[in-house]
Amino acid sequence: MEKVVVGFSGGLDTTYCVKYLTLEKGLEVHSVIVNTGGFSEEELKKVAAHAYALGVKTHTTVNAVKGYYDSIIKYLIYGNVLKNNTYPLSVSAERLSQALHIAEHVKKLDAKLVAHGSTGAGNDQVRFDMIFNIMIPGVEILTPIRDLQLSREAEIEYLKAKGVEMNFEKSAYSINKGLWGTSVGGKETLNSKGILPESAWPTQMTKEGASEEMIIGFVYGEINKVNGQSFAHPTEAIQYIQSIAGAYGIGRDIHVGDTIIGIKGRVGFEAAAPMVILKAHHALEKHVLTKWQLSWKDQLAQFYGNWLHEGQILDPVMRDIEAYLNNSQQQVTGEVFIQLHPYRFQIIGIESENDLMSAKFGKYGEMNTGWTGADVRGFTKIFGNQTAIFHHIKEANKK
Repeated sequence: MEKVVVGFSGGLDTTYCVKYLTLEKGLEVHSVIVNTGGFSEEELKKVAAHAYALGVKTHTTVNAVKGYYDSIIKYLIYGNVLKNNTYPLSVSAERLSQALHIAEHVKKLDAKLVAHGSTGAGNDQVRFDMIFNIMIPGVEILTPIRDLQLSREAEIEYLKAKGVEMNFEKSAYSINKGLWGTSVGGKETLNSKGILPESAWPTQMTKEGASEEMIIGFVYGEINKVNGQSFAHPTEAIQYIQSIAGAYGIGRDIHVGDTIIGIKGRVGFEAAAPMVILKAHHALEKHVLTKWQLSWKDQLAQFYGNWLHEGQILDPVMRDIEAYLNNSQQQVTGEVFIQLHPYRFQIIGIESENDLMSAKFGKYGEMNTGWTGADVRGFTKIFGNQTAIFHHIKEANKK
């Protein structure tokens, strides 16, 4: 019996894939779940039990949380990356980490087939296919949902007919949860107008009318403390921030973007920790980096985010940009003060020994100690000299 490795989350699409490939294709299915921070130990056990109940030969759980941060999330923070100034690339980044680990599992089992549950409309199909084509060339890629053009209703009908028991009501929404946020897709996001109901959001909002201060400490651009509490690894700090800020309903939004295959798409997401962290990190950078460091970082980070979003994590140019982002964090050490409110937050300010906004060099809008008015008068004349010459010649030639 031929082996197929199925990237498995336990959701509707991957559940269908396992059942279809087992019953209709007669394949020996080996499922693998790559945990990028979206599952508790109890949830992982339930996913494993669900996989075996569906008839898989083996089920493997890969803990990729720290590696996911070290290889991808760290650079999204360094670059303050928000796709279209809105979306923290929650699923984009997660899928690449998952695809790479699934490819490694295929090699380990020496399987000749690999399957994923992507549809034919979104970005995930490109990310998975491309990573597999590069990492495991020659392995055939099976995509039942895409190939059969199935609706969620059709998947549910098939699974019920095969006696599969799962929460089909929950399956009305496609939820992808990970360390760097959760995406939520449903009927409300299939059109250009519509908002997700409160019941669709995975994190319950429990802080109505509340407010509290949060202090995030950074060392060389990485989080090392939250509210004075130290963490062994930044992933633990991210999860801690999520547990606090998520209860305020912070980071909920709907992203409208261009898919890799050229159509517009909408997806809901909640990303309390990513939104707070990115804004806090950026606030600190604006105090400790020079204007040209910030300018070039913005340009490189925008490209990095877009290229990552489109699945190109293996392009060597990404390593080059990561080297720049690493180097840019040498002065990014300090604390950022944030006030949390229901559905929003404010950056109160920062404290850092590297703060370039120092009273020693003058105060904005007041007298400065580093130069005189005469210095500025001379500088201004020299600074605009070439442009002045240009306009002088232009006017002279009109005569």
